[in-house]
Amino acid sequence: MPESSERTKTPPGDARAGRSATAGLLLALAITLAAVVAYSWYVTRQISGLRELQTSITERNRKDSLQLLRIQNNLNEIGLGMRDMLDNVEPYPLTAFQGQFQRMRTDLDDAIRREQELSVANRTPEQRQYLESSVAQFWNAVDRIFDLARNGREDEARVQIRLSLQARLAALSTAVARLLVENNESEQQAAARVIGIYDRVQRQAYIFLAATLAAIVLTSVLLIRSNRQLFRQLATLSEQRSDLARTLIAAQESTLSYVSRELHDEFGQILTAIGAMLTRLTKRTPDVQLHAELREIRDVAQSALDKTRTLSQALHPVMLDEAGLEQSLDWYLPTVERQTGIALSYEKSGAQFEVSRKAGVHIYRVVQEALNNIKRHSGSQRAWVRLHFSPEVLEVEIEDHGCGFTTPIASRGIGLVGMRERAHLIGGELSITRPSEGGTLVRLRVPRAKAVDLQSQTELAR
Repeated sequence: MPESSERTKTPPGDARAGRSATAGLLLALAITLAAVVAYSWYVTRQISGLRELQTSITERNRKDSLQLLRIQNNLNEIGLGMRDMLDNVEPYPLTAFQGQFQRMRTDLDDAIRREQELSVANRTPEQRQYLESSVAQFWNAVDRIFDLARNGREDEARVQIRLSLQARLAALSTAVARLLVENNESEQQAAARVIGIYDRVQRQAYIFLAATLAAIVLTSVLLIRSNRQLFRQLATLSEQRSDLARTLIAAQESTLSYVSRELHDEFGQILTAIGAMLTRLTKRTPDVQLHAELREIRDVAQSALDKTRTLSQALHPVMLDEAGLEQSLDWYLPTVERQTGIALSYEKSGAQFEVSRKAGVHIYRVVQEALNNIKRHSGSQRAWVRLHFSPEVLEVEIEDHGCGFTTPIASRGIGLVGMRERAHLIGGELSITRPSEGGTLVRLRVPRAKAVDLQSQTELAR
C-alpha cells in the first residue's frame, strides 16, 4: 500500500503543468484589448482637437486675414483718392469725389463687418472697439471735409485732408497691419500646436506599439509555454499508452502461448493416450459390438485431438517459433480458407530473408486480425494476401473487395487499435485504404532492419 500511494503522487512540476493557462491568456487578451481601446480613445480625442484647432483657429484666421487685406486694400484706395483730391491736377471740385468715397465706404464697412464676425477669439474687445471707432471717426471727418467743399471752402478742406484725414488713414492702416501681424502670429502658434499634437500622437503611437508588442510577446510566451506543457503531457501519455500496449500485447502473447502449449502438450498428450488405450482395448476385446463402440469413442477422441491441435495452432502457432513467419502463413492461410470458405490468393515476391520471432509474431497477428475483419464485416468471398521482400522493407498486404468500412470508427472495436500498436512496436507503418475496386486494403510496411532476425544476421556476419 505505501508503494502504490507513492506512485499515485503527482510531482510539483506536473501539477503546475496540469494547470490551465486559460486565465493567463484571457488576462493578457483583456490587457491588450484595454490598451487598444484606450489608445483608440486617445487618438480620437487628439484628432478631434486637431480638427477643431484647424477649423476654429487656422481656417478662421486665414479668412480673417483675407478680410483684413481687403480692408487694407480699401484704405489704400481711399489714400489714392485723397492724393487725387490734393493734387488738383484735374479741374474737378472736391465734391466730385464724394460718390467714389461713398462706394469705398460701403465696401469698407462690409469688410469690417465680415472681419468682426471672423476675428479670432484671442482679440480683445478694446481692439475691436478701436478699429470700429477709428473708422467711424474717419468717415465723420470725411463728411465734414465734403461739407466744407460744398460750402465753397475747398482750400480749408484740403488743409484738413493734409492735417487730419491722412493721419487718421495712416493710423487705420497701422492698426490693420498690426492685426495682420497678430493673425500671422496666431497662425504660427496654431501650427506649433498642430506639430505638438502630431508629435504627441507619434510618441504615443510608439509607446502603444511597444506595449502591444510586449503584450503579444508575453501572450506568445505564455501560449508557447502552455503548448509545450501540453505536448509534454501528450508525449508522456503517448509513452505510457505505448508502454501499456506493449505490456498488454506481451501479456496476451504470453497467455496465448501458454494456453497453446498447454493445449498441445497436456490435452494433446491426454487425448493421444486415450486413443492409444482405446486401440489396445479394442485389440483385447473379442466382442464385435464393443469393438464398434470403442472405435467410435476413439474417433471422437481423435476428433477432439485434431480440434485441440487446431485451436492450439490458432492461438499461437508452434511453427512461428520453429519455422518462422513464411511457413506459418503457408499453414495458416489454407486453414482460414477451409474454415471460412473465403478464397485466398497468397503471393510471395522478392529475395526472401529470415524474419525475427518478435517481428514475425506481430506481422502474423496483423494478418490474422485483417482476415478476421474480412470474415466478419466485408461480406467478400475472395481476398488477397501479398508478402513482398525488398532490400529495404518487408511489405504485407491484405486486400478484399467487400463493403469496406461503413460503420463509424468508434464502433469498430479495438482490433484496428491493436494492429496499429503492433505495427508501432516493430517500427512499422500500418495504412488502411480503399482500393479502386472497393473494399479494404491493409498494408503493413516494416523496415528490414526492424524485421530481420538479428541473431541470424549476426551468425551470417561471422
